[in-house]
Amino acid sequence: MKFSIESKQWDYYKDQLTGFYNRFALLEYLEHNSSSRLTIFTVNIDNFSNINRMYGYITSDKVLKEVAIYLDSLKLGDMIFFRFDGDEFVFVTSEFMNFREIEEFSRAVISFFNYMEIDVLHADEEFSLKISVSIGIAMGSGMITLNHAQMALQEARINAKSSYMLFTVNSKYTKQQHENIYWINKIKSAVEEERLIAYYQPIQNIKTGKIEKFECLARIKDDLTVISPIRFMEAARLTGSYSLITRSIIKNAFAEFSQTEYEFSINITASDIRLGYLEEFLLLHVKKFNIDPSRVVLELLEDIVTLSEGNIIQQINRLRELGFQIAIDDFGSENSNLLRLLEFHPDFLKIDGAFIKNIVENKQSQIIVDAIVRICNQTNIKVVAEFVASEEIYDYIKDIGIDYAQGFYIAKPLEHIEEVL
Repeated sequence: MKFSIESKQWDYYKDQLTGFYNRFALLEYLEHNSSSRLTIFTVNIDNFSNINRMYGYITSDKVLKEVAIYLDSLKLGDMIFFRFDGDEFVFVTSEFMNFREIEEFSRAVISFFNYMEIDVLHADEEFSLKISVSIGIAMGSGMITLNHAQMALQEARINAKSSYMLFTVNSKYTKQQHENIYWINKIKSAVEEERLIAYYQPIQNIKTGKIEKFECLARIKDDLTVISPIRFMEAARLTGSYSLITRSIIKNAFAEFSQTEYEFSINITASDIRLGYLEEFLLLHVKKFNIDPSRVVLELLEDIVTLSEGNIIQQINRLRELGFQIAIDDFGSENSNLLRLLEFHPDFLKIDGAFIKNIVENKQSQIIVDAIVRICNQTNIKVVAEFVASEEIYDYIKDIGIDYAQGFYIAKPLEHIEEVL
C-alpha cells in the first residue's frame, strides 16, 4: 500500500507534535481508497488522562512522542502509521491479514509496552513511567471501518485495559451502541412531538395517612403503548440526553400541579447541573404557572451527590435560597456517603429501594435503614421509603419512624393526579 504526500502539502498532513501522518492524512487516505479492503488497528494509551493531570502537558507530550516512535517501529509490511487524535494512534494496511496474524500483531504491540518504560523529567526529577495500550481492530472498506475499529477499542477498554478486540456486528457492545442510537432518536422525536410525558406517583405521609406529594416520572407515549424509563434512561445517560427529559418533565409537572396545592418532586441529574440552565428554567415556569418554589422538590440523583466540582454545592444552595426543596435519591447505594449528605443537607432523603423491598426478612437491610433513620432524625431530615410494595413493608417502616411511603402498595404511577384524589 503506497501513500505519499506532495511536499507542498506536508505541513497540512503532518502531526506537529510527533512528526508522523495526522488525522487529515488518514481521512484523505480512507477517502481515496474507499473501495480497498483494509485492516485498521486503533491504539489508545490506557489512563492517559491521569498522566496529564499528574504531570502536566509537557510530560504528557513527551510520552506521546515516545509512544509514537515506538509504535511506528512496530509496523509490519505495508502498514502506514498515523497519529489520529490525542492519545489515539492508527495502523492501516491493505495487505490481507488472517485472524491469527491480527492477534499476533496486537499481542506483540501490547506486550512491547507491558515490558518497557518511558523515561521522563518532571519538576527536575527524572523517573521511568510505565504505560499500557489497548487496541481495537476492524476489517472492511471505507470510513466506516475506522468507526468500527474505534467501537472495538471502546469495547476492549470496557472489558479490560491492555487488551485488544476485533469488531463484530454481533458483539454486545455493538448492539448496545445501535440501541443507544435508536433510543436517542426516540427521545428526541418524543420531545418534539410532545410524547415524552410525566406520570405521577403518590407519596403518603405515614403519620397522617394522606397523600401530600407526588414524584414526577418520565414516560414515552408510543401509539397505544406507554414506555417505561427503564427502557431509555440508560441510553439517555450515555448519550448526554438527560436534559431533554428533565426539561419536558418540568414543563409537564408545572402545568399538572398549577391548579393544586400539592408538592411535587422532579429528578435532577449531573448533566442538568453541569449545563447550568436549571435556575433560569425553573424560575420561568414558577412565574408562568404561579407556583411557589417551596412546593417543588428537586431530587438529586446519585450521580450528582458523587460529583467533586466546586460549584455543585453553590448551585444547589442557590436553588434552596430561591425556595426550592432538596432531596437526595437512592441514599444507601454504593457511592452514597454521610459526608456528602451533610454537605447537601437536604430536606428529604429517599432510601435506596434495594433496602426497602426486602427489609422485612433481611437483617442487614434493617440495620442500614435503622441507622439512616436515626441520623436523619438527629439532623432534621425527613425520610422517604420507596418500593413499598406490601402491607408488611409498610407496617415495618411505620414502626421504625420513616416519614413518607412511596410504592405500589400506596399507588402506582398515574397519568393524571386526579385519578388518586
